[in-house]
Amino acid sequence: MGRAIAYLGVLTTVFMKKKVAIAGATGYIGRWFIDRFKDKYHIIGLSRREVKENPIPETEWRQVELYSISSTIEALKGVDYAIYLVHSMSASTRLNQGSFEDTDLILADNFARAAEVTGVGQIIYIGGIMPKEGEPENWSRHLRSRLEVEETLNSRKPSMTALRASIIVGPGGSSFDMIKNLVRKLPVMICPKWTESETQPISLRDTLTIIDACLGNEKVYGKAIEIGNPQVMSYKEMLIQTARVMGKKRYIFSVPFFSPGLSKLWVGFFGESPPQLVSPLVESLKHTMTVNKELEFKEQNLDYQCYEEAAKFALENTRQPDLPSFSSSVKEKNTVRSLQRLPNHQRRSAPWVANRYKIWLPTFFRFFLHAKENDLGTVSIYLWKIERPMLQLTLEPSRSDEKRQLFYISGGWLVGRVDYGWLEFRSVLQGRFIISAIHEFVPKIPWFIYVNTQARLHLWVMNRFGSYLKKYEA
Repeated sequence: MGRAIAYLGVLTTVFMKKKVAIAGATGYIGRWFIDRFKDKYHIIGLSRREVKENPIPETEWRQVELYSISSTIEALKGVDYAIYLVHSMSASTRLNQGSFEDTDLILADNFARAAEVTGVGQIIYIGGIMPKEGEPENWSRHLRSRLEVEETLNSRKPSMTALRASIIVGPGGSSFDMIKNLVRKLPVMICPKWTESETQPISLRDTLTIIDACLGNEKVYGKAIEIGNPQVMSYKEMLIQTARVMGKKRYIFSVPFFSPGLSKLWVGFFGESPPQLVSPLVESLKHTMTVNKELEFKEQNLDYQCYEEAAKFALENTRQPDLPSFSSSVKEKNTVRSLQRLPNHQRRSAPWVANRYKIWLPTFFRFFLHAKENDLGTVSIYLWKIERPMLQLTLEPSRSDEKRQLFYISGGWLVGRVDYGWLEFRSVLQGRFIISAIHEFVPKIPWFIYVNTQARLHLWVMNRFGSYLKKYEA
């Protein structure tokens, strides 16, 4: 009888746990959150690849393709809260045309749409501290992108809490590893002006505590909160203190110029960091990124770890939390993703832009192309007098609305697979822009020829269409 009651108690506890999905669960913050809170929450890790073996039975893993809204909806079913840790750094197709800003934007929009459909109560997004000076258009691309992701995640029904942090100091953190490697390799550092910029790094321990305090906390719904150790310091001071913790004597001098290009080279090489991480970071360092007193975290009194304590912990703890082993993804080899941001000053709907594109394309190429549309919404585009269409696009009404028009790439002699890719026009950022995106397109012609002909032509055509929209709406 006693065992039955105890078992019932365990089951009750399990079912009472809130389900927390983590997008970006295999990254730095995600894996440490799982390690610390796997017994408190029913954590659902989201991964592009299928899990082969899971060493943490308390944690559930679901496969997801975040570029697909339907896949993201499946992954978020039954979820109470979600933590969004996605920053697009690596290509997901063989050819990726488009900026990281537009990629992050469309991924965030997909996630917000899916969270709304599945009834997720709250999304917590870990972004960056915003500069106090200047307008967003004068900020670095990296910081502008973080703000756009915030705005996008906050545009749907689920409540959003944005936690804006500077460098998060802990074992395995890419930003701190960069600092550690610079100190380890360079006995003398002649530092550019950006190392004098002030910031407020925060420990991994305190960051995880704050995320936990915000999950399900209605007081922080719809808020942006800037988090950091109360200790304000420059990046140069961080290098000095890191050297002290590592027990290394280093000579660090400053010079009065910014030199972003040179900084990217030496930080990337000596910091042993990939260009896709170094470039946006260095561009952001010209800004002072300290916590705005009006936006600071006030929900809990924390005994913050100082920078030296956090650095010492990061250096002494080489253990990384366990992650599942994943199956190798079996995907079509020659796939293309191409995203372009188009102006939309008049806040036109996505159907309007899609219809305008169908009219503009054969008009612009009137000596080479003509188009036909049937009653089912399939547009066939023909080259000269060739009877077989070069491209067919079929509207999918069930996945289209005023803010999104989706067309399957359903045929044509330029298409390698008719069951794979899609084209969409997406209204983003309160309609200020339209994203034109091709996903998972498989070309028919040999790859080398494609990337030097059709791929380049597509970019040129979409740029011309963007110029047309700009003039049309002037």
